[in-house]
Amino acid sequence: MILVLVPLLALGLWNLRALHHPAGTPISPQETTEHHVILVPLDGRPPCRQFVIDAGRIGGTEVVTPPHELQDYYSQPGDTKGMRRWLLEEMAKGQTEAIFLSVDQLLYGGLLTAREKQATPAEVEELFAFFHELHAANPAVPIYAFSILPRLTPQDTIDGYDERRDIMAYSRLVGRQAAGLPVDEEKLAALKAKIPPASLARYLAHFEENAALNERLIDLTHDGTITRLVLGQDDGEEYGIPNIEKYNLLGYIQDLGLTDRQVFLTHGADEIALSLLAAWHNETTGYAPKIFVQYNDPGAHDRVMPYMAVPTGICTEEKIRLAGGTPAASPEEADFTLLVSTNDSDKDTLWSRGACVSLLEENIAKGQPTALVDLSKHFDSAETVLPQLIEAGFPVNRLLAYAGWNTTSNALGTAIAQACLYRSSLSTVTDDGQAIGLAAAQVRFLENRILEDYFYLKEDIDTINGSLKKAGYVNTADLDLDRNYRWANLMLRTSMTRHLLVYKNTAAFRAPFPVDAPSGTIYLQLHDMQADMSFPWPRTFEIYLETTPFFSRIS
Repeated sequence: MILVLVPLLALGLWNLRALHHPAGTPISPQETTEHHVILVPLDGRPPCRQFVIDAGRIGGTEVVTPPHELQDYYSQPGDTKGMRRWLLEEMAKGQTEAIFLSVDQLLYGGLLTAREKQATPAEVEELFAFFHELHAANPAVPIYAFSILPRLTPQDTIDGYDERRDIMAYSRLVGRQAAGLPVDEEKLAALKAKIPPASLARYLAHFEENAALNERLIDLTHDGTITRLVLGQDDGEEYGIPNIEKYNLLGYIQDLGLTDRQVFLTHGADEIALSLLAAWHNETTGYAPKIFVQYNDPGAHDRVMPYMAVPTGICTEEKIRLAGGTPAASPEEADFTLLVSTNDSDKDTLWSRGACVSLLEENIAKGQPTALVDLSKHFDSAETVLPQLIEAGFPVNRLLAYAGWNTTSNALGTAIAQACLYRSSLSTVTDDGQAIGLAAAQVRFLENRILEDYFYLKEDIDTINGSLKKAGYVNTADLDLDRNYRWANLMLRTSMTRHLLVYKNTAAFRAPFPVDAPSGTIYLQLHDMQADMSFPWPRTFEIYLETTPFFSRIS
């Protein structure tokens, strides 16, 4: 233990000396709030709720969410009736410019409950009556609603490993058949015969109910009750019954003559509220970004990453359009560049990490703002670009955005939204203090993503899961935090604090970064950063993370 603590203590002492001597003048940036919106999130997890609140600050927007007592918590659904009452009361204050509503939260009480629960006809009718009431009471306030298509994985109420495996295999074959591809008819019939009829009926009924719900939501958009509707496909695959529903809904949208601006079908779930916030902010400020996309290797555009139903290139273009942007043909005509890395050690793409570092260095040298999406096929740090950037001393706080969340859609949606919010906000800055506050909110969100998406999800989660399993936990996705909350969080904080101690003393972290201000270019530097973190739900899949960066002004 002493051998471990001595180098850490020495590094800590050096850290304290360095942090007491920032290169410039310490400042306390002040954030300004110009907009006020309401969010009813998909669920209470940080990506669905806290990310939107934090990103709203980049756009000078206060994002108001329901009180915690009304919100879902893991398998416990939210209070749908209480949430609707709260929303009407909040709207009566007359401050809100836009409403972002999760249908799954308002009807079922959150995403996890929506995956399992069947809504009664009366509950569905109450939901639609509420939409009409909300719009009638606030006709000038746009309603942005989003609803999630069921994933291929069977409901948890369908139990048994073999039964679930057979249903998924059956769903994939039916999906291939619906796409016009040849399938083994005997295998398909044999799988169907093995599945208990009641389980298969429950699985198929889930898609039928969801399709009927979404058609009615499309109708509400057609008649103007809902301003914009986004339908998200959760944890998709290339072939499966979920895709049959998706293409049927696309046909229904086309039959009604609705545009992407009215109804948009996207791949993903957690990031949709953030994408909608960015789209609304772009529209409010008149910002229509042109985005040039770079990829880490020639095969990246067509590579299908885990949990995705489409190749990376299609998902990238989709997320750009959802935010209100268009792809640019060249960097010169673009507002910013999006570098998408999809490394896969099985495909011999790791050479491209160095190429990505070079591309980013070239972009920065040219004054070309760039966001980085840092994906890994095996969720492995060895497949990511960030450690190469840190080793090279690349000024990471000059990145327009960083995201490496486990699914391509989540990471793309998050990075594009952050980049758009920052770039669109630059046009509204009226003084240097506002510019510095905007930059501080931007860097805070950026560092949150670096710490969680890389240091936690690519470094620490496997170590923590291993320790939990050694202690007797078979399923780290369902922990008993009532008994072991302190221990689990102590492991998290200890490991992440060690990472932060080293990271915040790298040249990459401490490099000055420019801020566009009315008086000209200002340079800021991070001279320290603190972080608070914990497990928001009784599982290790995500963490609650908030950083407090400390800034110095260099010039």
